[in-house]
Amino acid sequence: MVLRKLPGVSASGMGLRLSQKFVFLLFLSGLVTLCFGALFFLPDSVRLKRIFLSKNESPAVTVGSENELSKKVPGDPEHQRAGLKGAEANLKLKVSRKPSVTHGARTVERSVGSRAQDEWSPARAHEPAARDERVTAAAHNQEHSSSFNYEAFKKCLLKPPMGKDQGTPSDSGTLQRREKVKEMMKFAWDNYKLYAWGKNELRPLTRNGHIGNMFGGLRGASIVDSLDTLYIMGLMEEYEEAKEWVQSNLDLNSNGEASLFEVNIRYVGGLLSAFYLTGAEIFKQKVLELGEKLLPAFNTPTGIPRGVINLGSSGTSWSWGWASAGSSILAEFGTLHLEFVHLSELSGNPVFTEKVMNIRKLLDKIEKPHGLYPNFLSPVSGNWVQHHVSIGGLGDSFYEYLIKSFLMSDKTDEEAKKMYYSAMEAIEMNLVQKSPGGLTYVAEWRGGILDHKMGHLACFCGGMIGIGAEDAPAGQKQHYLDLAGQITHTCHESYSRSATKLGPEAFRFDGGAEATATRLSDRYYILRPEVVESYMYMWRLTHDPKYREWGWEAVEALEKHCRVDAGFSGIRDVYASSDSHDNMQQSFFLSETLKYLYLLFSDDDLLPLEDWVFNTEAHPLPIIRKACSTDGQTPLE
Repeated sequence: MVLRKLPGVSASGMGLRLSQKFVFLLFLSGLVTLCFGALFFLPDSVRLKRIFLSKNESPAVTVGSENELSKKVPGDPEHQRAGLKGAEANLKLKVSRKPSVTHGARTVERSVGSRAQDEWSPARAHEPAARDERVTAAAHNQEHSSSFNYEAFKKCLLKPPMGKDQGTPSDSGTLQRREKVKEMMKFAWDNYKLYAWGKNELRPLTRNGHIGNMFGGLRGASIVDSLDTLYIMGLMEEYEEAKEWVQSNLDLNSNGEASLFEVNIRYVGGLLSAFYLTGAEIFKQKVLELGEKLLPAFNTPTGIPRGVINLGSSGTSWSWGWASAGSSILAEFGTLHLEFVHLSELSGNPVFTEKVMNIRKLLDKIEKPHGLYPNFLSPVSGNWVQHHVSIGGLGDSFYEYLIKSFLMSDKTDEEAKKMYYSAMEAIEMNLVQKSPGGLTYVAEWRGGILDHKMGHLACFCGGMIGIGAEDAPAGQKQHYLDLAGQITHTCHESYSRSATKLGPEAFRFDGGAEATATRLSDRYYILRPEVVESYMYMWRLTHDPKYREWGWEAVEALEKHCRVDAGFSGIRDVYASSDSHDNMQQSFFLSETLKYLYLLFSDDDLLPLEDWVFNTEAHPLPIIRKACSTDGQTPLE
């Protein structure tokens, strides 16, 4: 034995009986078996397998029972909308305040929480680069994109996108309010142009630009996010400046590591919307080029994309470092459908639609606990990794895209319709609660235990449930409209119960709390849009004047507490008597918050819902009517 040869140890001192040797060897072999078993059979062990597998050898797909990991991810990932909106703001808050704040889809698209993080420690699981797929897609796009006829597309719309008179309201009071929102947009834009032009976002206190890591080297996020807002508001000089920047300076040949979710909803969504509203070919050229760069993220054993992708030639992708067991996030891979279907529509290349339909089919078939969709899914095994369910950060926009996919298909996507209403039934049965004070809210679900918390990100669902009411199962239309109104009322209460009349990042309904934040780390507001988004939808659906009044309350609060000398900034505590600003003018403030407020005070014929759906970054995308040709040929009968 090797032990007998150790220096300074006598043979007699190390003597072992046969039975002892047997026990020792049995223990050693068990330990080795356990280690190698864990290495190869844990839910997402692909990164470890690559230690032993050659680069050309693909790890086998394992199918097993659902894995429920209870270990809490550092950084409180339920706040991390990994791609979820605002992750970058969260990181900044972490550094600057105590206690620390975390951020995150409408999960980094929404928890200082939801957008990605300035510093990543991704659990990298590099897949083959799939350069061939990019080349094939590019060639296909070049061959077929010319078949999309913009003039024919405009004839397929039921109404003019900008309305009869740019959506100008007839009463002077509402018009004055709309003009105020327009002035806020111009003020935010002018300061971005002055101090941060070409950067991703403006830091208004220090009067400089912010780039961050979230977009993989892409620049001008605030420009691309603002294109349609500027156009809709009639700020044509500013729109032309933005268009010129896109044409001359938007370089897509970056080699950085980007959030798939954030690039899709902000850049792809923004460029698609700008093209459909204006017909400018530069936007179509840029968006198809960018779309090709996202395809390698889908190169996983299941086709479920990973959250982070290198936009360079390698096309490698990996999962967020904080995501459980290398999982992908529901609100990220579930928030691609609208944009990718339109990429196929413009390019004539079905690969984009095929990618997102594969996600849909997997989610439809997989077993769901109590009919609910957990937030973490392994892109290797296709199994759920944790049983955490939320209609807020990490889950939110997945549900939004189900009903909007149905609407965008001109109500022909029956699979999306079925999945949406089944999910709503499970959410109502398991998550929708009534507080002692009579407020309706949507709790979170952790392996069967309710967490009586609702995030600001979840407040979008008032509008979502509202637009889904029309096509609800028989006899349930009014029920869904009522539920939408009740949830929107609760979110308004989260605003009205704060000192600033702005809502916190999350609010609770336990320990005597009612629609208020009980933790210091939940008190911040980063210019989020979800509450005013629901106001806009509920106004369009009901024309109840309270929604416009609530929207004006938000405008006044933004002006009083978030407007600074060089732009708009989030605040760290909505309950504080004096404002502490976070020094960040989020791009989604220009894309969403101000756009929804402008539409709230406009007539309904400005971007009518009969023709348009909004992606989760508020970029309007047209309904696709298969009975109407967009290739320049005769419309179909």
